[in-house]
Amino acid sequence: MRSPSDSAPLNLLREEIALPAAVIYCTRLQHNLHWMQRFADERGVKLAPHGKTTMVPAFFRHQVAAGAWGMTLATPAQARVAAEAGVSRILMANQLVGKQNCADVSALLRDFPGLDFYCLVDSAQNASQLGAFFSQQEQCLQLLLEFGVSGGRTGCRNADQAIEVCEEIAHWRSLKLCGVETYEGLIHGEDAEARVRTHLQQTRDLCLDLIAQGYIQCEPVILSGAGSAWYDVVSAVFTDHDDQRILPVIRPGCYLTHDRGIYQQAQAAVMARLQNQCCPVGDLQSSLEIWAYVQSRPEPDMAIIAFGKRDAAYDAGLPQPELHFRPGSDQKPTAAPTAWKLTAIMDQHAMMQVPQNADLQVGDIIAFSTSHPCLTFDKWRQLLVVDDDYTVVERVETFF
Repeated sequence: MRSPSDSAPLNLLREEIALPAAVIYCTRLQHNLHWMQRFADERGVKLAPHGKTTMVPAFFRHQVAAGAWGMTLATPAQARVAAEAGVSRILMANQLVGKQNCADVSALLRDFPGLDFYCLVDSAQNASQLGAFFSQQEQCLQLLLEFGVSGGRTGCRNADQAIEVCEEIAHWRSLKLCGVETYEGLIHGEDAEARVRTHLQQTRDLCLDLIAQGYIQCEPVILSGAGSAWYDVVSAVFTDHDDQRILPVIRPGCYLTHDRGIYQQAQAAVMARLQNQCCPVGDLQSSLEIWAYVQSRPEPDMAIIAFGKRDAAYDAGLPQPELHFRPGSDQKPTAAPTAWKLTAIMDQHAMMQVPQNADLQVGDIIAFSTSHPCLTFDKWRQLLVVDDDYTVVERVETFF
C-alpha cells in the first residue's frame, strides 16, 4: 500500500487497499439517501433514520443535511455519538432503564442544552423510576408511549395498560408525554400485511384517544413507527386522520446501504404494494460489499476466500459473490457467475463452490453482497467509500 504521505487517491483495482475490506459505493449511497428523503417528503411524513444500522456519524450528517427530521438511536451511548456528530433531534427507540443509563441521558441533556431528545416508556413502574430520577436532576424528560405487538418485544399491549402509564407520567413534572411509538416489524407470517395495518390503525387510534383525553397536551404530537420493511404502510396509516397536531415520523435505517437479502425482498414487497408507482425515481440500490482475495484452491470445485464471520453478516443468509476481478487486468470487475456460491463461513475463511473448470485463481478478488447490513457494519471500525472507478473517496469510521 502507498504510504500515508502520498497524495494520490488509493484504488481497489490497483491493490492499494489491504483486503478484506468493507466497501460502499458513493453513487448508490447518495441515490438511496435522497430516494428515501423524497419518499417521506412526498407522503407528508418526517424521516428519523435509525442510526444503529451504520453507527457512522459521517452518514448521520449526510442524512440530516438531506432533510431528515432527526435520527433514531437505541442506547444512551449511541445517542451521545449522534449528538457529538451535530444531530439536534434524537429519538431513542428504547426504554431508558437503570441508574447509570439515566445518568448518561441526564449528562447528555446538560452537555447539549438544545438537544430535542425522546425515549420510550411502556410501564408505570418505569415511568415512576424516570420521574423520580429526573426530578432530582431538575430536568424534564420527553417520552413516547410505546404500543407493542402481542408476543413481541416491549410496548403496552392494550389501552388499559397505556392509560396506566399515562396516569403515572401525569404525576411527574419531570416527565412530558409527547406522543406514541410502535415497531410493526415484529409481525410476520400469514396475512402479515393485514395484521400490520390493523396494528398501525390501533396505534394511531390510541394516539388520537390520548390526545382527546388530555394525556398528550404538546404540539406537535409525535406518532412514530416503521422499520425498513413497512414504511409505506406506516406512512399511509399514520397520515389517515384529520388531526393536524399529529406529526408522523418513520424510522427506516437499512435503506441507506440496502442489501441483496432480506431488505431487497422487503423492498420488492414495498414496490409491489405501491404498484411500482413510487414518486422517487428508480428503487433502492445495494451499495455495501465485502471485497476479499481468493486464498486457496484446494479442490477443483472449491475456492477458499479470505474473509469470514468476523467480516460479514451471516445471520440472514450467507454473503453472495457479485463481482470477480483479476489484479493486473485492464478490464473492470465482471459479474460473478451464478454458479459460484458460498456454502459455509468460518471466523476468517469462507468456502465457495465453483464448477471444476471455473476460471478462478489464487489472488483473484471477489466482491460479496450481504443480507442485513446492520451486522456487517458492526464488524468494521472503518469502511471505504469508493467512486465508480473504485477509487477511495472517503474513509468513514463506525462507533459501536
